[in-house]
Amino acid sequence: MDIDRARTFLEIVHTGSFLKASDRLHVTQTTVSARIRTLEEGLGRQLFVRTRNGATLTPAGREFERFAQSFVQIWERARQQLTIPPGRTSVVALGGELSLWNPLLLDWLVWMKREQPKIAIHAHVGVPDQLLEQLRTGVLDLAVLYAPKLLPGFKVELVEEEQLVLVRTPARDDEPLDYVHVDWGPQFAAEAGFGQAAFGEPGLLVGLGPLGLNYILRAGGMGYFRRGVAAPHIQAGELELVAGAPEFTYPAYAVYPESAEGRSDVQDALRGLKEVVVRQ
Repeated sequence: MDIDRARTFLEIVHTGSFLKASDRLHVTQTTVSARIRTLEEGLGRQLFVRTRNGATLTPAGREFERFAQSFVQIWERARQQLTIPPGRTSVVALGGELSLWNPLLLDWLVWMKREQPKIAIHAHVGVPDQLLEQLRTGVLDLAVLYAPKLLPGFKVELVEEEQLVLVRTPARDDEPLDYVHVDWGPQFAAEAGFGQAAFGEPGLLVGLGPLGLNYILRAGGMGYFRRGVAAPHIQAGELELVAGAPEFTYPAYAVYPESAEGRSDVQDALRGLKEVVVRQ
């Protein structure tokens, strides 16, 4: 089966539309239609029902989805393995959200170098939707995310349960401190006692924890941040915990294809993530 046809099929499944799939693949809608027609002719089954609102899978299409997924992942796996550096036995491609790289995934990279020196690493930084897309298409073997969407054919394992704590810069002449709201997700925003539910509309809203933290370190303010990241600044006297403020559990998860359960290198990478968390 042609790899472009498999990718096109999965892109239509993901977007729900031939038109959106053509935009994402940077090809014409005619090309998308031709690829699916050729695929359907080869399989002898109709895969999609096209409607005014998009495209939905037929029963045969739903059955074919897992095979197409496996095919694309195997292709990407083969492509990566052909680039194994000399002296290494395999490659593991791992992606994570930016705020997870320091310290968790940075510590993991060091652990892998020390404990699994024969495994080459491809490290990716991205936003959740991008990482899940790379995981779905086989570019990544493993992704570490805060709130992953459930994908058919993938496993999800808890890696870390971090606490979000409210911190502030030390008071300066009793001037009021602005609350900086970090978008830790809809559950955090809606929870009573946290975020906008507790402080009202903030003067600054950011979508990235490290950006919000560095802002209040320079300009002053208060906000919720991961305990492990805030701890060095608390010890240095740059920040202080707000007494009596509620804390919020913010877990991180590892997501990987079910087929990777039989890969020793991916399982070694997972073991390393868990050992790094224990040692923190």
